[in-house]
Amino acid sequence: MKKLLSMLLASVMVLSLLAACGGGNNNPAPSQDNNPPQQSDNQTPSEPAPAPAEDVTIQVAALASGYEEAYPGMWQEVCDAFTAATGIKVELIVDKNLEDVIGPSMQGGEFPDVIHLATGREKGLTEQFIKDRNIADITDVLSMTVPGESVKVSDKIVGGFTDTSVTNPYGDGKTYLAPMFYSPCGLFYNAGLFAEKGWTVPTTWDEMWTLAETAKAEDISLFTYPTTGYFDAFLYALMYSVGGADFFNQATTYAEGIWDTPEAQQCFDIITKLASYTNPVTPAQANDQDFTQNQQLVLDNKALFMPNGTWIVGEMAEAPRADGFKWGMTALPAAKAGGNGASYCWLEQAWIPASAPNMDAAKQFVAFLYSDAACAIFAKGGAVQPVPGLTDNLDGDNKMFYSIYDNGADAAMGNFAAYNAVAGLGTVREVFLDPVNNLVNGSLTQEQWVSDIKAASDQMRANIMG
Repeated sequence: MKKLLSMLLASVMVLSLLAACGGGNNNPAPSQDNNPPQQSDNQTPSEPAPAPAEDVTIQVAALASGYEEAYPGMWQEVCDAFTAATGIKVELIVDKNLEDVIGPSMQGGEFPDVIHLATGREKGLTEQFIKDRNIADITDVLSMTVPGESVKVSDKIVGGFTDTSVTNPYGDGKTYLAPMFYSPCGLFYNAGLFAEKGWTVPTTWDEMWTLAETAKAEDISLFTYPTTGYFDAFLYALMYSVGGADFFNQATTYAEGIWDTPEAQQCFDIITKLASYTNPVTPAQANDQDFTQNQQLVLDNKALFMPNGTWIVGEMAEAPRADGFKWGMTALPAAKAGGNGASYCWLEQAWIPASAPNMDAAKQFVAFLYSDAACAIFAKGGAVQPVPGLTDNLDGDNKMFYSIYDNGADAAMGNFAAYNAVAGLGTVREVFLDPVNNLVNGSLTQEQWVSDIKAASDQMRANIMG
């Protein structure tokens, strides 16, 4: 994990330079070095938490993800601990379809005080708030004292995580989204099946295609995916493994001509070929209601690999599975023999709507999310925050998952740069990722997909936020 954190810090340095030029975006891709990870060295004096008005009740809305499934009541326990530490009461909303629950009231002008909802969701609610600049600046939270403790919030966060474009989407040096649970993402598979068949996990894409034909002969598809949204982590890792940090940074900021490069062509070719080896039922189930059925394909040995994150274990804990099933996880294969594979580091976010009615109390809640008490509760659900020392005591599947970077994979961080809303211009997911469904079912050609990406990228670049 020291190596992982080192790489993550290095990644932040790369994109911090990029952000200074006005092109920042979610989680920067790392350059590699051997410097040990450092905690934030924010020299701003610790500021006491602002005193809320008497009898304040804040509303917190959180996604009920696989972590909540692994430890039901996780968020409620955190809220109760916050109330015990501050006296501020919390009205909690937790739901798998959080956007549908809080969306109508927000359209009517009633906003939660704190929202835990990452980018990359099908409905794109967080991205919409970013585009509309309706997320509060929480830079001052970093210098606040953690409620119930005597240290600053910045001292509880591993250095660099509050300097990424996923937390600082506008490249203005300010933090708007608080870094929460992070997870190495990769290709998850049934290690028991590989052991039974005597198959070796591919380390290059050529080996992957060979395995695809072997599995096909046994009526097993090579690939599936929960929803097209999961191709974000896949695409980022693929771009990084194919072209390294330079290509990754140019691609995620829509550099002119980037999609005409050999590196881009290789990425498009790999995804298109992978689509031809994808279980054909995948697109019909690739939505926020049925996605677990695609995940079930791997547990039933009907598909070998799926892109996912460490939350998958809790999310599918009660699902049936083939005899001898055992979770395995690997990085995306190397682009060529002798190269490194890559694993995307997924980072979830908590944020405060700019129109939150109880801003001071909301900031106290965000600060409390990094307390020892909150971290311990989240850990019960397998959720790991970028707080020093939290990975030291991992065991079981999580120990295997988080060691992926120690086993030679490059750590990729970063999302496509945020851009201003433009009439007729879709989201990153709609342009880059959702078309994969049509690649799989054969209703879209690679040429048309790439053409659409080029046209949209020109508009994205012209309207990039900064």
